[in-house]
Amino acid sequence: MALFQSGNPTLSEKIFSKSIDATGETMTVRGTINKFGFLLFMVVAGAVYTWNLYYTAQQQTMMTFFWVGLIGGLITAIVISFKPNLAKWLAPAYAILEGFVIGGFSAIINDAMAKNYPGIIMQAVGLTFGVAIVVFLLYNFRIIRPTQKFKAVMITAISGIFLLYAVYWILAIFHVNMPFMNWGDTSMLGLGINIFVAVIAALSLILDFERIEVGAQMGAPKQMEWYGAFGLLVTLIWLYIQILKILSRFAGRRN
Repeated sequence: MALFQSGNPTLSEKIFSKSIDATGETMTVRGTINKFGFLLFMVVAGAVYTWNLYYTAQQQTMMTFFWVGLIGGLITAIVISFKPNLAKWLAPAYAILEGFVIGGFSAIINDAMAKNYPGIIMQAVGLTFGVAIVVFLLYNFRIIRPTQKFKAVMITAISGIFLLYAVYWILAIFHVNMPFMNWGDTSMLGLGINIFVAVIAALSLILDFERIEVGAQMGAPKQMEWYGAFGLLVTLIWLYIQILKILSRFAGRRN
């Protein structure tokens, strides 16, 4: 179905369509949101743990959990993407691992910005949820509709963004720097790209909401609620990182 042309690779037509023939209980929007809430709680728990490690002078231990979370979270996400039936067991693990990363990373940024931008983390968290709620309302009241043109533009934009990320990472391996991609960069180019990526991340939530709604309408099996919640969490984490990066850039420009 064309409805499943989503910018989120974790929520695709192929994956949901394969699941429709399964027997038993079917997926619901409420069930997906409940599971998303649980995953979000796991992220917060992991984040609080590494945050506390950093501020109790256990930075080395925190960095260990950070790298375990970063590598483990990436591997877990890839496995879930190819094996959605495992989301029920692996999505909570992914949430905790990402929590380790977010908590440690946020503590580092918070400490670095303590003088110039106190409270930056709480502002980033507040803005992330604020944007997510606004986008949900825009979708719920059909103010923004995920038309085929909208989806095509989103897919193109997301593909371009990930291509840019890939080029950045490949060049970094060969010690070639792209300054406008760095966190410490305060150029207008870097800020502009950052804002663009944040907007795309926010609009990706529209596609995620639709995928979950249509999956429920199609009668996908109950286990797909975990997969839908996982996909929504991936986008929300992406949005948080982009908002935090924007705030960091603004803080740098005020110096």
